[in-house]
Amino acid sequence: MSKTGFWTHPLVETAGYFSVVVLCLIVSMVLFELVTKYQNWEQIKNGNVAVAMATGGKIFGVANIFRFSIANHNTLPQMIGWGLYGFTLLVIAYVLFEFMTPHFKVDREIEADNRSVGFISLTISVGLSLVIGASIS
Repeated sequence: MSKTGFWTHPLVETAGYFSVVVLCLIVSMVLFELVTKYQNWEQIKNGNVAVAMATGGKIFGVANIFRFSIANHNTLPQMIGWGLYGFTLLVIAYVLFEFMTPHFKVDREIEADNRSVGFISLTISVGLSLVIGASIS
């Protein structure tokens, strides 16, 4: 098998995409941890369902954006670039969600385990990831 053939083998490509997306997912979770005013993983460990829903929505949203990016771009750098662009849009959407709710603070409500706000946060992340993914296709 030639060197080019090895790197284009579906098993190797899948492992490469998987590794890159997991790394990008870890980086995105660190960035979301910096954006939110609460400690995601500490809150989840303590049983805060609203934080778990909001964080799960973010994880799904980022993974979904990368799913579209993998399906529609031919090179690893293109996939990473479009995936990171989509992630940036998801962060902007999170900030806009906080801005568009002047009657309460989203982060404070999620930290207080307000599951209604956690569910809306999850839905926004998932829904916008579908829109972002379709647009980067």
